[in-house]
Amino acid sequence: MHKHTIALVGAALLAGLPACVNLDEDVVTGLTPGSYGTQAVFESLVNASYEPLRSFYAQERGFTVTEFGTDIFTKGADGSYKYINDYTTQLNPTAQFVQDTWVDFYRAINTTNAAIDQAPVVVMDSALKAQRVAEARFLRAVYYFDLVQMYGPLTLTLHETTSPTTEATRAPVDSVYDAMIADLKYAEANLPAVQKQSGRATKGAAQHLLAKVYLTRIRDADSAADEVSKRQAGDFTNAADYAQRVINSGPYALLPRFKDVFDFANERNQEVIWSIQFTTDPLTTGPGNSGHLYFLAQYDVWPGMTRDVANGRPFKRFRPTWYLLGLFDRTKDSRYDAQFTRVWYANNAANIPKNAQGVPKFGLGDTAVYVSTTDADTVLARTKPYTVFTPRAYLGQASPYQDNMFPSLNKFHDPFRSSINETRGSRDFFVARLADTYLIAAEALMRDGRPAEGLPYINAVRRRAAIPGHETEMELTVDQLTLDAILDERARELAGEITRWFDLVRTHSLLSRVRLYNPDAKNNIKPFHVLRPIPQIQIDRTSIPYPQNPGY
Repeated sequence: MHKHTIALVGAALLAGLPACVNLDEDVVTGLTPGSYGTQAVFESLVNASYEPLRSFYAQERGFTVTEFGTDIFTKGADGSYKYINDYTTQLNPTAQFVQDTWVDFYRAINTTNAAIDQAPVVVMDSALKAQRVAEARFLRAVYYFDLVQMYGPLTLTLHETTSPTTEATRAPVDSVYDAMIADLKYAEANLPAVQKQSGRATKGAAQHLLAKVYLTRIRDADSAADEVSKRQAGDFTNAADYAQRVINSGPYALLPRFKDVFDFANERNQEVIWSIQFTTDPLTTGPGNSGHLYFLAQYDVWPGMTRDVANGRPFKRFRPTWYLLGLFDRTKDSRYDAQFTRVWYANNAANIPKNAQGVPKFGLGDTAVYVSTTDADTVLARTKPYTVFTPRAYLGQASPYQDNMFPSLNKFHDPFRSSINETRGSRDFFVARLADTYLIAAEALMRDGRPAEGLPYINAVRRRAAIPGHETEMELTVDQLTLDAILDERARELAGEITRWFDLVRTHSLLSRVRLYNPDAKNNIKPFHVLRPIPQIQIDRTSIPYPQNPGY
């Protein structure tokens, strides 16, 4: 929970793994439901409920199933999961990320259920107990929210599973949302505004998630028009209300500059509503935040460069699309320069090229690799001694620049790793931040028929993003506040933050936008891809028919 606190003592046992055994296979210790009931075990159960978040958020799995196959990122040079971007037949019920997410999140749900079910018999301070139950119920809602968006109707289990069973059914989507809303309202009522330990759920986190849940509910309608008839009355109103509660609550504020939000030294800032904690200690960080790996181009193979900790280890998985790169008015909007690395400076004297007289063409610390962004850059770059990548040379091809060299999203850059090839980063991962809350409020009010009320919220985000002196130019008018404008703004602000696929599915925009802006995916994506396949292991383990999602 805290960077300097080991809080997951016994988490593996409490998550339901086998008891410890000696070499003779005689059980020497064990933990059964009957041994629950103490405050220490109860609190360990709650703490253990946070751990599975690290299997998805800030990991290749989470980035792959939410950023790949959208309008803003396509495949880079490397990686084993390109089929998720391309929507090929490999995206099927046996796909690893499809199965692992289901298994890990249901394991997490059972841990939350164990904590909630045990709470009545635990003797401890009643207010603290209610707070811990609220954390467990908040986390249960988090896991179900991701699952229901990905898989649609699914098994709804609100009590601990204490014995093997092969019976399971798929509950309607609205039942899952009703359960999530009940959990989150309990969490809102019982969580404090501020926690002593960073990473624990708070009232603001519950309100933010409630806003997003109401905004998303009944998104399984066949079309935007059908959604109107299916959506429960007041959902957009409730989404706006809960977003405004967060915005007006007091603890949170938009930082003055966008680039400060992801400052290495300031990750516990006022804009962060809830984040997943990582640490430099290998005993407490689990897989670490690995986001620094996947969006980074292969800078280290070019003259004057070698891989180092400061620049990062380039996995070159996710490459920005032309659409994303073209969204920013770089004369007014600071966010392109703030979140994309385009220049790498020489750090390897041994391979700097030399002229005919044997003199190095540039020195250590000079530009070695440059990704140009404008026609003026391209013309100027022809006279430069360093390696230049320009979009002009690749116009007409399916992807911008090269599949291993491109402007690199740097939000997750981590220069604090212990070695050059260390994959485990220590930076926290922001699951909820206030700029997202502002954009939720703008969307909810606009879709509720109140665009004039929603306009100040999107403009607050745009003004903060402005290059100084251009704040007024960044503002939209009421007529410009459309769903497309909101999706464009969410792309500029939240690129890479494990939201995009959910955003496009929620707004019935996945097919249209992928077909327009993701050339690697446009020919394969079909209407049924708005849901992921039910994992085959779930179907195989169920004694009664467990229906597969259409198309798979």
